[in-house]
Amino acid sequence: MDEPRRPVCFDFEIAMTNLRITRSTFPIVGGIVLISAVSMPLGQKPSSTGAQVYQEQCAKCHGAKGDGGKGYSLPLRGKLSIAELGAFIKKSMPPGAKHCLSPDADKVASYIHGAFYSPVAQERNRPPGISMSRLTVRQFRNAIADLVGGYHPATPAIKAEGLRGQYFKGQNFNGNERLLDRVDRQVAFDFGSAGPIPEKFDPFKFSIFWDGSLLAPDSGEYEIVLKSNQSTRLWFDGAPLPHIDGWVKSINDPSRSVVVNLIGGRAYPIRIDFSKSTTGVDDAAKNKGKKPSTSAISLMWRRPNHALENVPTNCLFSQWSPPIFVVETPFPPDDRSIGFERGNTVSKAWDEATTGAALETARYVANNLTMLSGVAEEDPKRREKVMAYCHAFVEHAFGRPLLPEVEALYVTKQFDPSISIEGAVKRVVVLAIKSPRFLYRGSATGADDAYVAAANLSFGLWDTLPSPEQIHAVEAGKLSTREEIESQAEKMSEDPRAWTKLREFLLRWLKVDEVPDIVKNPKSFPDFDAAAVSDLRTSFELFLERTAWSEKSDYRELMLSQETFMNGRLAKIYGATLPTDSDFVALPPEASRAGVLTQPYLLSRFAYLDTSSPIHRGVLILRNLLGRNLQPPPSAFAPLAPSLHPSWTTRERVTVQTKPAACIGCHGQINPLGFTLERFDAIGRVRDLENGKPVDSSGSYVTRAGKTIKFANVNELANYIANSDEAQSAFIEKLFHHLVKQPVLAYGPNTLATLQSSFAENRYSIRKLMAKIVAMTATKRQAGVR
Repeated sequence: MDEPRRPVCFDFEIAMTNLRITRSTFPIVGGIVLISAVSMPLGQKPSSTGAQVYQEQCAKCHGAKGDGGKGYSLPLRGKLSIAELGAFIKKSMPPGAKHCLSPDADKVASYIHGAFYSPVAQERNRPPGISMSRLTVRQFRNAIADLVGGYHPATPAIKAEGLRGQYFKGQNFNGNERLLDRVDRQVAFDFGSAGPIPEKFDPFKFSIFWDGSLLAPDSGEYEIVLKSNQSTRLWFDGAPLPHIDGWVKSINDPSRSVVVNLIGGRAYPIRIDFSKSTTGVDDAAKNKGKKPSTSAISLMWRRPNHALENVPTNCLFSQWSPPIFVVETPFPPDDRSIGFERGNTVSKAWDEATTGAALETARYVANNLTMLSGVAEEDPKRREKVMAYCHAFVEHAFGRPLLPEVEALYVTKQFDPSISIEGAVKRVVVLAIKSPRFLYRGSATGADDAYVAAANLSFGLWDTLPSPEQIHAVEAGKLSTREEIESQAEKMSEDPRAWTKLREFLLRWLKVDEVPDIVKNPKSFPDFDAAAVSDLRTSFELFLERTAWSEKSDYRELMLSQETFMNGRLAKIYGATLPTDSDFVALPPEASRAGVLTQPYLLSRFAYLDTSSPIHRGVLILRNLLGRNLQPPPSAFAPLAPSLHPSWTTRERVTVQTKPAACIGCHGQINPLGFTLERFDAIGRVRDLENGKPVDSSGSYVTRAGKTIKFANVNELANYIANSDEAQSAFIEKLFHHLVKQPVLAYGPNTLATLQSSFAENRYSIRKLMAKIVAMTATKRQAGVR
């Protein structure tokens, strides 16, 4: 006979005394602590899943979804961790009876926690609705940059192909002495003891300056390094003084650097001066008839979490970009607990950060008022004209014309005659940035009007305020119908800012947005160092851009393309035939590779020090590409060391390790997917043998409908992911969340199906999918705002 199973309600103070925990540990409703009661009949084998144990032993009292049942109406909600919840169940559930056996307690705790108990599960299970949201950190920084800078294009309209270099036969950049004007793919030259062109330049004395723009792919701190044994200077982001000044220096002092904080996806103006012989060494050598000294120069950088490298061609433009104001105030990270970034929490730290950023921006605007407003200090109408500048500033911040009362509050009242012009400007800037009309999306009015549509398009595709062109379109009545909105969205989806938004999504979708430390055993992979990892990252990003941002922007090509990008250093490691100093080029299609899953960077990321990792690779495929949920493992485990069974393959070792009943429930899905990538080693090189045995890269997948699909190799898996409704639906939903930052169901039960049909009709164009998503959500508010 089963043991008694009873719901339990503990008095709060008794629970505190018995469990020695704090008052904040448990959820409290009406003074009662809510704890799940779990019973375990004597002799039951711990082979059921957590969900099965719950349904068999707990649901009668607590409800199928933990929302209360017969004899126990309160929901199971709380903040205990899985381990804490499991420990409590083992110790106390059910009271007065044999307590739950350890394996099942862990499993049911994990299930309860993930299904409905934890705050994340509670949020996930809430009825879908469109939540009021604030700007995310990225949106805030972008909006401030455009607000202060007057909304210029984020990058030049030309292709990134290098900096413009102007070469002079003298030292002083005299226009009459200019011998050469060209675009240099990189600033990475070793002239030796000759000039740039020996027959044209005096090897003892010449000068060069490069100018244009430098694109920052990611947001964060960059160390910009200028390495040269001659005189150099570097100006960056329109600063009046050089960031790096090595004009007077020792010939043995080759490198100087500066650290700057940059916003990803934006190009910054840059100029570099180089002059040979300003040190006087070559003048003396020439007078004595001696050989000239050598000369070299390299523009390098250290991107966030990258190794030092030459700035690549795809980040250099020969066209100048306007300066960009970048807020330096640190912000707390945005919430990503339910799988996508959103601005749904307003903490004290976030509020203080917005205040600090507002004050920082106000100081910058006041200190650079003449440049930003175009109003000279001696202008007799300066106050009046600066007021007009402030009016435009606030109007841009709020994304709509100012009503008279809003104009009076935010602008007119701040220009009291007793306050200096700079003081009034500071007040206006702080008021505008701290206003809910700026910080909170759609808070200016309760209406669903064309101005809201313009903001939703701009933030959805570009993460910033509507451009003046969008506002003009609204005022001209050209953003009032669904067709006009879709047309505007398609136009915006072609802009490089949309690629920045998509690139950020792809990196998050593939779990490489926070650049990981990829380290391998130097004995096994002697050339795989930090520089190689940095090159692999560049290779990976070039692949994403070539496929996802091509003219077709075809999702299927992202999954199936057999191209990889290599430079000379990577070619040596991966067996490609390229010159040692080769820049990145697309290699001919390789039959063993299949789309993004087989890119060496991704394979290296999801692998161990010496071996591949079918588990990590399988989890990535199952969760991120197929959109399936996985419960956390019931307990921590250490992988079997290859040295314990040196003759085993990785597949054999993983199969043995995950064979127990507590593991196979999830690993029965994970492993067969990960095994399809076993033809690639720990750094993503193709292999046919492991430990002298043929590599088995066959696998399978059980679909949501219960059908088993078998794959002979990763090519067949990639083909399935490229063409299956299940994988496409998962991709669409995740992209929707990234762009809109709201749950897809909040926009109606048929939204996902409509988008999937449109995706197929548009030949799986990711760009058109982005445009369709933001157009569909630009004005729709049928679910209401919560």
